[in-house]
Amino acid sequence: QVQLVESGGGLVQTGGSLRLSCAASGRISRLNVMGWYRQAPGKQREVVATITSGGSTNYGDSVKGRFTISRDSAKNTVYLQMNSLKPEDTAVFYCNLYVVGSSYWGQGTQVTVSS
Repeated sequence: QVQLVESGGGLVQTGGSLRLSCAASGRISRLNVMGWYRQAPGKQREVVATITSGGSTNYGDSVKGRFTISRDSAKNTVYLQMNSLKPEDTAVFYCNLYVVGSSYWGQGTQVTVSS
């Protein structure tokens, strides 16, 4: 069984920064994609950023240039550095691990950006 544990959310002012971490445990294929998604109240869950086991990254349009995803594959951990935060970034952020045939989610961590 794969488990994902997120940390690093919180309350920050507009323009501030936060760093999210997500540690995966269990039987994990070396070939995988880890990523961050978010869901704001009343909105659908959307992709924030993803990173493959080979290091290729992809970002949602609204966070390009402000957020950076990285990973430590030896620790099965993915990070999301969030800079220049805006009130519209307020959401529950979810960590995801995708391997062929399966997708796993963390419990979510709240990020609130005050104006």
